[in-house]
Amino acid sequence: MLIKIKKLNEEAKIPKYARFGDAGFDLCSVEDVVIDPGEYKLVSTGLAFEIPIGFEMQIRPRSGLAGKHGISIVNSPGTVDSGYRGDVGIIIINHGKQPFEI
Repeated sequence: MLIKIKKLNEEAKIPKYARFGDAGFDLCSVEDVVIDPGEYKLVSTGLAFEIPIGFEMQIRPRSGLAGKHGISIVNSPGTVDSGYRGDVGIIIINHGKQPFEI
């Protein structure tokens, strides 16, 4: 399936798979953000996606970040519908005991 991606920010990174055979790709933030324990923030990817009609893109937390730092996604899984063409943001929450820097 072809998914078109548009950079809305020149510093945005086009997502890629970490390893061959992965089911999903990694998204990166275009912002420098510190999330304190118990706090959540909307973080920009600087990217827009053209999802085919009838499909959705899901944003899921990474188990490594959750296990090591207590980082998760508030509305997990986050849904990006086929009709949305704006900046994809991720609502990240810090369940850990230390501030987390993105």
